[in-house]
Amino acid sequence: MDQTLKPPQGSYLKFFQLLVLAGLLHYCSGTTKVTKSVKDVAVLSCGYNISTGELMKARIYWQKHTEMVLAVISGKVKVWPKYENRTFTDISNNLSIVILALRLSDSGEYTCVVQKNKTGSYKKEHLSSVMLSVRADFPVPSITDLGNPSPNIKRIICSTSGGFPKPCLSWLENGKELNVNNTSVSQDPETELYTISGELDFNVKNNHSFMCLVKYGDLTVSQIFNWKEFEPHSSFLNLPWPWLVILMAAIMAAVGIYKRLQRLAARRRENRRNGESLEMEEIPPSP
Repeated sequence: MDQTLKPPQGSYLKFFQLLVLAGLLHYCSGTTKVTKSVKDVAVLSCGYNISTGELMKARIYWQKHTEMVLAVISGKVKVWPKYENRTFTDISNNLSIVILALRLSDSGEYTCVVQKNKTGSYKKEHLSSVMLSVRADFPVPSITDLGNPSPNIKRIICSTSGGFPKPCLSWLENGKELNVNNTSVSQDPETELYTISGELDFNVKNNHSFMCLVKYGDLTVSQIFNWKEFEPHSSFLNLPWPWLVILMAAIMAAVGIYKRLQRLAARRRENRRNGESLEMEEIPPSP
């Protein structure tokens, strides 16, 4: 992406002198605004087109505040170290630059200056500015069950990560904020993005509807957690006592009927055996 470039002596000095004029022309030319999210791709347009032939006799400078980003001189491209391997030009698209894998630190005002060689010297042909805003929104928090630290107490944790600026987390029930201080916040030193989490303990014998609310800047994200009181499965022990009396009476009656049928069956078997023995006694002996 980076070609070896040895610009003419004093070319950058002349360029920086031109930046003095940027403030004067800024209000006349206006500033384009581009808003993107972290890790997205930003295309910043210079708002100016030149032909391939003109490109060889032109100089294009992109800078952010006082920091150089990219330069194209006589068709050769140079990318400064901070933007290497993630920034390139799109000459055919209004001399745009494309920045990949956006970082929070990429936010700021970018200036594009186009110079053309006229009568042996380079003079400013075009100047424009683009304001890039890089956002880092927190995703919707997730709520996880951490188990029961004691028999009637359940613990849950709410967490989210990858956002900016520094967030704060609160728990609400029925619109009222709960007094919970078990919150942890950390920041990645490289990406500057934050991670936040907070735990909550509650009594399982009551119904609950909790909201985990994360605020960052003027924005918020939230998640709802509902808990319904545990209800044991219904059984005959939970029936009103009159029904219990009727049920017990029916069971006793059924048992009584079963025992009576058992006795009747036993008598029939005994009578059948007695009848068979009498028939054997009446049979005469053989002659």
